[in-house]
Amino acid sequence: MTTPDMENVIIATVLSFVITYFSVPILIKVADLKHLYDEPDERKAHKHRIPALGGVGFFSGFLISIAMCIPTQSSSPLQYFMAAYFIIFMVGLKDDLVGLSPLKKVIGQMVAAFAIIYLGNLQINSAFGFFGIQELPAHLSSLLTYFTVLVIINAFNLIDGVDGQAGSIGMLVSAILGAYFLHSGEMVYAVMGFSLAAGLAGFLIYNISPAKIFMGDTGSLLIGTVNAILIIKFIEVGGNPASKMPIESVPAVAFGILIVPLFDTLRVFSIRMMRGRSPFSADRNHIHHYLLALDMNHKQTTMTTVLANAGFIVLVYALRGLGTTQLLAFEMVLATGLTYSLYLLKRKRAEKMVRLAEEAAAAAAEVQHVSNKAKILRVTNDGILENK
Repeated sequence: MTTPDMENVIIATVLSFVITYFSVPILIKVADLKHLYDEPDERKAHKHRIPALGGVGFFSGFLISIAMCIPTQSSSPLQYFMAAYFIIFMVGLKDDLVGLSPLKKVIGQMVAAFAIIYLGNLQINSAFGFFGIQELPAHLSSLLTYFTVLVIINAFNLIDGVDGQAGSIGMLVSAILGAYFLHSGEMVYAVMGFSLAAGLAGFLIYNISPAKIFMGDTGSLLIGTVNAILIIKFIEVGGNPASKMPIESVPAVAFGILIVPLFDTLRVFSIRMMRGRSPFSADRNHIHHYLLALDMNHKQTTMTTVLANAGFIVLVYALRGLGTTQLLAFEMVLATGLTYSLYLLKRKRAEKMVRLAEEAAAAAAEVQHVSNKAKILRVTNDGILENK
């Protein structure tokens, strides 16, 4: 027998999926009529013009389902979260339609983060034993929460480089966090988690390679914003010993849940800044670029990253007894080792391709040389015969 809370979750899940599933084809037609495409270039993986308004579809399904299915409470932070979602939606939509500078995007994200942190009263107040630190000073708590929100928002934006990847990882993360909150009795966050997961499921039907539509910044920024809220709440609830399901080493477990987007973003940002470039400048150093360079197609790349993220989630949960510092160190070492292995494989394959190209060029030159000698000999022989 289902409880009213469970009914809300089920209705929200179905509603979000249905609205998204039926709205995306309409958005594809609108994009075709108005010529709203993501144009291919040398940095992008797709070769044809593809509509980029998919985020509008699952934003609609997500927003309607949480508005209808989250119980109204006087103390609920939902109104502030929805304000943050609308801010992010407008930032992403403007960037998709006419373009937006990185600075203006970050300003919009900071305004949304303000609504989440100060108005929604959602902050990381403890380090939970990381390097022996427990409670955090108020100013450090605010800075850490701002940093976390901004990194997670941009992390999903940056991994949206191959068909289905950002949506699939976003669906995995939000579904797991939604299930945790459902078990813990945090219904506002359970409905948000399952609504986003269901909306992404409806969208991925059209986004799995070959993609008929992209989510654009409208979608990737929304995924990041929702999961930023869910992961900070997960740290708060999971780190409370009095909660229904306390989690040891909860910051490290949270990092493991978001390992692919978070680690890839922090790694790429670090590489760019060490080279004296803006962290928001474009390059081809993401994990999905390494996998594509190994001759994987979009489906294989997406499947690999999703399975890797799922594997990390299982692993960090199983090892949560190690302690926050040790578990975070283990995650970083393992993720670095795996990524470096991919880099070496990519470089080895690139060197092999260069060698094959050089051998082919040398062979072609040899054939041309032999052909030229044959022509000279033929001309000479013809001349001798003619003189005779």
